[in-house]
Amino acid sequence: MDSSNVGAETSGEAVAASSPPRRSTLRRRYLSLGIGELAAATVFVFLAVATIGPRLRDTGDRLALGSAFLPLIAILVQAGFYWLLARRWVGRADMPEPLAVLYRALRPLNLALLAAGLAGAVHWLPDGPIAVSLVAGAWLFGVVEYLNYFVVRLAYPPTRWLAEIGRWRTPRLMLDVGR
Repeated sequence: MDSSNVGAETSGEAVAASSPPRRSTLRRRYLSLGIGELAAATVFVFLAVATIGPRLRDTGDRLALGSAFLPLIAILVQAGFYWLLARRWVGRADMPEPLAVLYRALRPLNLALLAAGLAGAVHWLPDGPIAVSLVAGAWLFGVVEYLNYFVVRLAYPPTRWLAEIGRWRTPRLMLDVGR
């Protein structure tokens, strides 16, 4: 959910991260981000399955919710694993090539998953405004997460968000994939 606290998005980070204290700080930050993304995915699964889903009127409503939540959860899990795995190479080496190939392939697959999620959400669109809002919100959150990890960095600390968002920085994941 939040890649904002990762530091500079330049190749200079690798040089700065090579010092043991800086590397240790980044490893802790990456651990926190990874666990946070996986925890967020778990919370969304719980919300969809245990709390919201059972309250929806019919199977179509639940299918719409599942269609909207699935891409979001998939992207959060991918991001969580990325941050946890990135702890291995931060400040020392580049992302391993097989992992870079995997994340390169996930970029268009996630787009297809978002498109399929939208198609499912529209096909089984719930009747009530609250259910429609939940479905639309979940799907849009998935789009924002996709953009944040695969297109342009959107997550910054609240105090710096307005100043940083206009810089259109490449997300850390895509910087690692590109090396």
